[in-house]
Amino acid sequence: MDPKKEMYRKRGAILAGNLTRRQFDAYYCDSREEALQKALELVPDGAAVGWGGAMSAQQIGLMDALRSKPVILFDRETAQSQEERTAILKQCLTADVFLTGANALSLDGQMVNIDGTGNRAAAIAFGPDTVLVIAGMNKVCDTLEQAVIRARTVAAPANVQRFPNDTPCKRTGSCQNCISADCICNQLLITRHCRPAGRIKFILVGEDLGL
Repeated sequence: MDPKKEMYRKRGAILAGNLTRRQFDAYYCDSREEALQKALELVPDGAAVGWGGAMSAQQIGLMDALRSKPVILFDRETAQSQEERTAILKQCLTADVFLTGANALSLDGQMVNIDGTGNRAAAIAFGPDTVLVIAGMNKVCDTLEQAVIRARTVAAPANVQRFPNDTPCKRTGSCQNCISADCICNQLLITRHCRPAGRIKFILVGEDLGL
């Protein structure tokens, strides 16, 4: 028995139940391979699919799998200019399915995301018909307060290392509660309930994924 996997299974069952109580759809998958199959089931053929910062979706192989599936992809990495990139980000708000990760989840079923541009927060809150969240169990915190702290002090300082931003956390690796011009912590979204019911769907993965 893998003690960590067993812990994730037990916490995953509690979290999935609490998400369901809040009108989210929730699925627990033991591995990234199972998560990939479940995700592909939830993305119908012909769907327009967009995403924002979905590192966990990439790690389970979902992006590569979608490129061989009959869907329409709103992929900002194909943009040839900043204007085209912005246009694709706006297209994502009209997607049939929007893929995202979570910066943190509380065990009682609330999701916390922190956003620089705001495109991901916007799409989670409104726009796409379906939001599909891929989240490793390493993102789960006991309380909402701890989840907010995780988003600010763990996810954001790690995430900014991928970008050319000049922020205190980029230089030090620790959140300085900055208001610098390049700050990536501009929008803090807490998603505590789902309306319409089932619009946001969670695939909880019994592995460490994302940042």
